Amino acid sequence: MKIAYLMNTYPMVSTTFIGREIAALEARGLDVDRFVIRRWTGALVDPADIAEAARADHLLEDGALRLVGGGLRETLTAPARVLTAARLCWRLWRAGGGAVRHVAYLLEAVALRRRLRQAPVDHLHAHFSTNAAAVAMMCRVLGGPSYSFTVHGPDELFDPEGNSLALKVEHAAFVACISHFCRSQCMIFAAPHTWDRLRIVHCGVRPGDYDTPAPATDLPPRRGGGRVVYVARLSQLKGGLVLMEAMERVARDHPDADLLILGDGEMRGPMEDAARAAGLSDRVHFLGFQARDAVRAAMADADMLVLPSFAEGVPVVLMEAMASRRPVIASQIAGVAELVEDGVSGHVIPAGDARTLADRMTLLLSDADLRARMGEAGRARVAAEFDIDTEAAWLARLIEGAANGTLPEGLRPQE
Repeated sequence: MKIAYLMNTYPMVSTTFIGREIAALEARGLDVDRFVIRRWTGALVDPADIAEAARADHLLEDGALRLVGGGLRETLTAPARVLTAARLCWRLWRAGGGAVRHVAYLLEAVALRRRLRQAPVDHLHAHFSTNAAAVAMMCRVLGGPSYSFTVHGPDELFDPEGNSLALKVEHAAFVACISHFCRSQCMIFAAPHTWDRLRIVHCGVRPGDYDTPAPATDLPPRRGGGRVVYVARLSQLKGGLVLMEAMERVARDHPDADLLILGDGEMRGPMEDAARAAGLSDRVHFLGFQARDAVRAAMADADMLVLPSFAEGVPVVLMEAMASRRPVIASQIAGVAELVEDGVSGHVIPAGDARTLADRMTLLLSDADLRARMGEAGRARVAAEFDIDTEAAWLARLIEGAANGTLPEGLRPQE
């Protein structure tokens, strides 16, 4: 079966989970083309991401004149379909956003449709419900294949009406929601007769990949105490300043504990300032974005992973830490509790609560047996519910059903 994936910007350092999903589908025998609206301008550090970038077809690299010319040719050859797509474009524009942006989506849909005439696919799947889903929807009414899309959150769900979420669900064959929480949020805005299309497909990891991590040769030496790791884009959403405050509290009882920060972003400067102000510069290490092997090595070397975010979907980095048999501490938001069982595989804490975060970090640093028990429980949870091969098998069934016009039963594969 030949399918296509459509993403806005791919690959990026934060989209490893998409590449993992595509690879798992290909391992099942599906032929997957990659279409991307715009190329990411940042530096890629992982060899797998670099290889993915080379395989992707970037629609905007056609250039404005070619995109407009393609739109005019499509209007002459298929005026009724273009008119239908233009009406959808108008509805998207009226819901939120500028006219120029939405006309660009229409021209991108035309460019994608013309490519798919040359190399037909059975189904198109988009990641995220924003512009990629809009382009997939208009490509469909232009005569393209059935489409589906994955909803992740959190920002996709900040303005679902402005994002025309209900309209995109209406035209989709199915929607992959990454958690029950995510599905419930979609149900608020989607028409009830479309709820059966809202299925749950977890992001996932391959647990065995974390059994033998690469040696941690480039990590800072331990100070003699415990080690905490934080892996994230350093954005306001990820709660980095809360972690700095908590680390200052932890240092009172565990002065030799240190913190590894893997990631980069606009909050790096403020976090570095906070670490200096708290006297933590010698125990908080900013390592920037790292390749997958380096992330696995850092997790294997750490005693726990913390992620005090203000908004999330279901963070894949938590799955990676749990697969590495490391306890995790994360905010009680969105679908996190569907992955982390409080007191069993880690701790789920109130978002923004630095005192509770510090208390839980101190507890885990003080009890190696508790860390080991939680680590084993987390590994079992990921293996049971978040194995990428199981999730890819379920997604493949949904895609095949969409292409054939009959979706399989159940929200999840075991149902």
